[in-house]
Amino acid sequence: MQALSFAVHIPLVCFGIAFPVMVLLAEWLHHRTGNPVYRTLARRWSRVMLALFAAGVVTGTVLSFEMGLLWPQFTAVFGSVFGLGFAVEGFSFFMEAIFIGIYAYGWDRLPPRVHLASGIPIVIAGVTGSLMVISVNGWMNHPEGFRLVHGRAVDVHPVRALFLNSNFWHELVHMYVAGYMVTGFLVAACYAVRRLRGSFGMYERTALAISLSIAVVASIVQAPVGDWAGRVVAQNQPVKLAAFEGVGHTEHGADEHILGYYEDGRVRFGIPVPDLLSLLAFHNPHAVVRGLDTVPPDDRPPVNVVRFAFQTMVGIGTLLFALAIVVVYVRIRRRRLPESPWFYRALVLAGPLSVVALIAGWVTTEVGRQPWVVYHIMRTSQAVTGAGGIPVGYATLAAVYLALAVAVGWVLVRLSRIPMEDA
Repeated sequence: MQALSFAVHIPLVCFGIAFPVMVLLAEWLHHRTGNPVYRTLARRWSRVMLALFAAGVVTGTVLSFEMGLLWPQFTAVFGSVFGLGFAVEGFSFFMEAIFIGIYAYGWDRLPPRVHLASGIPIVIAGVTGSLMVISVNGWMNHPEGFRLVHGRAVDVHPVRALFLNSNFWHELVHMYVAGYMVTGFLVAACYAVRRLRGSFGMYERTALAISLSIAVVASIVQAPVGDWAGRVVAQNQPVKLAAFEGVGHTEHGADEHILGYYEDGRVRFGIPVPDLLSLLAFHNPHAVVRGLDTVPPDDRPPVNVVRFAFQTMVGIGTLLFALAIVVVYVRIRRRRLPESPWFYRALVLAGPLSVVALIAGWVTTEVGRQPWVVYHIMRTSQAVTGAGGIPVGYATLAAVYLALAVAVGWVLVRLSRIPMEDA
């Protein structure tokens, strides 16, 4: 149930992180250049931002209830550790709600500079709200800042636990950059469709230029960030790394296997690249990579689920990086956007593929930690509820999310049909 909620909510989180920045950038460009296209774009996008925030309220509320209902032992034991994070998230939500209302309905009611400034708290709230959730997840992957005495967390230091643990910063940066990638590519995909249909005026060109620029920069930045994240995982969670790559036994100079599946302690039908895993994980082609056999079978994650999710994330990320390089190359050589229809077809696919990569990344992080909900301290089986009726709840939740998706889609289509002169 919570996996379903995360899959629905996390793309909305990406828009909460990146879309306000894109809206404010468009409005700032209007103030800077006087070009009315930028103002029209910012105003239309602000309505989309409001609609997606409303959808995020629904999914976020469901997630907050699921934390208590589905994981009672987890919240009972460790609530004092991560409670601060969720409290700050709540304050961030209310600040975001207030200022989105002011921004969306203040276009003709506030002085231009005041209106632009009213969007800044939306950006801040989008950062602080998601920051808290990511900090809690980082702590679950590398728990510290407390002592466990008689089954209860004592001597709790929330700041140390949430913000000073070694898993926090790479998860934060990795997710934020992913947020800009997903938002940029999804928005760019919409205008790529318009381009392929022959409707590509100044408004569409401007919208595509802003959103694609965001996506391109984020895709290029994500490459070194992903390398950083992988090395932290190799250091702190070697069993998770072994599941990523299907390393059954500890090896010096471990090979990287592209594709293939894990069976009987090795990767079958994969394409081996000698010593590459050791080089990527430790920047040393002869480094030791610990295998899955270093822990009992009950302490290993479901390897093929983790491996498939990881390879999906990395594979799509590589394709998006290649697309970004094409944009940069054409921009530098010819000082314009690419014109090939094949490029815009690829851009249309890049939008949904970025969401697939995002969800695959979270599957990699969460399933790769299994069987632990708090790494090496509490098992998932100890934290989860024993209540019945879960299949009924799951079916109900799926129906609610389906209805929400239809409603949001209907609203966005209606917003897209508003005439430019009424924006």
